[in-house]
Amino acid sequence: MATIVIGISGSIAAYKAADLTSQLVKEGHEVHCVMTQAATEFIPPLTLQVLSRNPVLVTLEDEKQSWKPGHIDLADRADLLVIAPASANTLGNFANGLAPDPLSSIYLATKAKVLIAPAMNGKMWDHPATQRNVETLKSDGCLFHGPDSEGMLACGYEGKGRLMPVDSILDAIKAIL
Repeated sequence: MATIVIGISGSIAAYKAADLTSQLVKEGHEVHCVMTQAATEFIPPLTLQVLSRNPVLVTLEDEKQSWKPGHIDLADRADLLVIAPASANTLGNFANGLAPDPLSSIYLATKAKVLIAPAMNGKMWDHPATQRNVETLKSDGCLFHGPDSEGMLACGYEGKGRLMPVDSILDAIKAIL
């Protein structure tokens, strides 16, 4: 099976990463979760650690277990990097080559395929800056799945912006692998 790194960024949809992680582990994949600090406001790292059966990387200070930096080790080992949910901030970091956290550092260091599942307010998704970042990432070879075009958003708006359903993300992962 594959080594999959799941990146979780700051979005209310971060809680869905637990189901995604659990399903991938049940399918026999080796799963490593990496969270932005903002993601920890929505779901605790311990939940993902238990489900993935691996330590969760949140800050660069978490990388003291080995001589090789954790973000480089995960970047090297990954068969697939999945960002679910991907916030506008994370898309901006990736598109502009910024690495303020382990997740962005892994993105910059990996040779693995990258699947991005965005989740944000529809107005944020439609903003020209976000769309420029998406186009940059697509031209860099990233694959996008979503956002969902219908449904109620956590902010109270209805429309696009929701994270795609976990089953749909799993299907996209299987298609890539």
